[in-house]
Amino acid sequence: MLVPDPKVVRTLLTTYASLRIAQSEREKPGTARELADVSRALCATMEASSVEDAIAKADALLIASRGAAGGDGALSLAV
Repeated sequence: MLVPDPKVVRTLLTTYASLRIAQSEREKPGTARELADVSRALCATMEASSVEDAIAKADALLIASRGAAGGDGALSLAV
């Protein structure tokens, strides 16, 4: 399995979180479409069948990449 680029994964997670917040504040069809698109991209990137699994895998990947880069990995990125 190819390991996704942590920068790409972080961008997907950030976009996902921003869209979830925007959608919860005010539901809009455009935001819902964007959220569905980024959810599919996140699932495909992390080879997961659900957004929840994709987020968990992304969280683990980012923690591992932070540890490999010398960080402490103290913050969880799971949503």
